[in-house]
Amino acid sequence: MKDYQPAADLLQNRVILVTGAGTGLGRTIAHSLSAHGATVILLGRTIRQLERVYDEIEQAGGPQPAIYPMNLEGATPKDYLDLAQVLETEFGRLDGLLHNATLFEGLTPIANYDLELWYRTLQVSLNAPFMLTHAVLGLLNRSTDASVVFTADRVSEIGQAYWGAYAVAKGGAETLMKILASELETNTPIRVNSIDPGRIRTGLTLKVYPGRDPAEWPAPETVLDAYLYLLGPDSRGVTGQILRAQA
Repeated sequence: MKDYQPAADLLQNRVILVTGAGTGLGRTIAHSLSAHGATVILLGRTIRQLERVYDEIEQAGGPQPAIYPMNLEGATPKDYLDLAQVLETEFGRLDGLLHNATLFEGLTPIANYDLELWYRTLQVSLNAPFMLTHAVLGLLNRSTDASVVFTADRVSEIGQAYWGAYAVAKGGAETLMKILASELETNTPIRVNSIDPGRIRTGLTLKVYPGRDPAEWPAPETVLDAYLYLLGPDSRGVTGQILRAQA
């Protein structure tokens, strides 16, 4: 994405929902989407963190965002339907959906894996993206150009040792992305893709490599163009693809 130059008003009048928007990469992406004109719906489990991002966006002069607190670990199908109803009432449509939230507690061999952690990880990183997408498909269909973006990780493709439920969930999400892209490619305005941000300076990376200098890793800002591209109109016609942000 080094040669991509997003227009300043790339996302003008677009409504985009970002999960895991309170911290880390999600927070950085939310700022960037707003700076390019989007009304961002900030979804996360910690209200204080979401309120901080909300205030930062307002102070930067972006479109007024919205906050929707939700704990994806315990969310039920009804919770997702309630969310869809609120979005319909407040916005009437959805132009973008970014599945950024994930759960990662560290590297563990399968033989020692905590069963509850396995369930929780799959719930946040696979079941939640499915249930959320399922709930808002009608709202995405009301857009003239809707984009759904999943977050990929290469460890799922190679089956890397010790990555456990995180890698399994990412692999399942990739299959889900491809199925959705195939089903929605005809007769809908919805495209579905994934972004692999690579190893960047986030909490997940620092958990995996605690002994290394955080400055070794690229800042989250270095991969933003990939998200702007897939969530904006410049990627019309692109669906079912995995974009490597650092390629």
